Amino acid sequence: MPASALMNVMLAAARKAGRSLARDFGEVEQLQVSLKGPSNFVSAADHRAEEILFTELTRARPGYGLLMEERGEIKGADLTHRWIVDPLDGTTNFLHGIPMFAVSIALERDGELVAGLVYNPANHETFTAEKGKGAFLNDRRRLRVAARTELAASVIGTGIPHSGRPGHDVFLKELRAVMAASAGVRRMGAAALDLCWTAAGRLDGFWERSLRAWDLAAGIVILREAGAYVSDGDGKERMLEDGSIVAGNETIHGKLLKLLKAAGMSATAPTAAPKATLTK
Repeated sequence: MPASALMNVMLAAARKAGRSLARDFGEVEQLQVSLKGPSNFVSAADHRAEEILFTELTRARPGYGLLMEERGEIKGADLTHRWIVDPLDGTTNFLHGIPMFAVSIALERDGELVAGLVYNPANHETFTAEKGKGAFLNDRRRLRVAARTELAASVIGTGIPHSGRPGHDVFLKELRAVMAASAGVRRMGAAALDLCWTAAGRLDGFWERSLRAWDLAAGIVILREAGAYVSDGDGKERMLEDGSIVAGNETIHGKLLKLLKAAGMSATAPTAAPKATLTK
């Protein structure tokens, strides 16, 4: 399917940033001997990619606003359009030489997500979607969410909050519940790619909490155009504001949401007081 003018802008920006990340990724292995070096290097790689994306997107659409991981929110003259950009999703993977990371670009029009692109420079997979036009892998393969309807036969993706961060205890409850009900759980380490893999049917469903808008925006468009049901952890459509997401086909989404709600409620329920005992 020929790319639209809008998607060509997104593709050009993502591929240019991706070339920068690919060059830097090639250097990561040489830096593993140093504890300080790789972290500083990856931070610099992240900033270089974001600078490229900022330059390319503002040159192509000068009035559009932006929401970027490093720069934050930048108001544009055109208040109806906003780019939502993550220059390097999967930073820890990148740091360790794991080829699961991505550039993520979404476009919001009048508060509605209308286009999304996720590009992995390590394997040149590009996931794209525009509202009403379908979702595609590398402009050729039409994406459809998996058709499985039984959790017991499904592989579910997730992201794990670091110990000590809010929600870790709740996540462990959720993980136990999903592991017991599904064929397996996968943790890839790059939420934008996880969402695209769900859209492509590689994962049957996905859930995660404590994400940011730039982690989610492009993937949400791609999921919806692939036929997925997408909501926050409460079953509402406040993913960008809430930072949580649950996705899958209609049946798996419903079952996963119900399972997660039950696990979350059990995690936050007050502990019953011990029964009184009689002393002799």
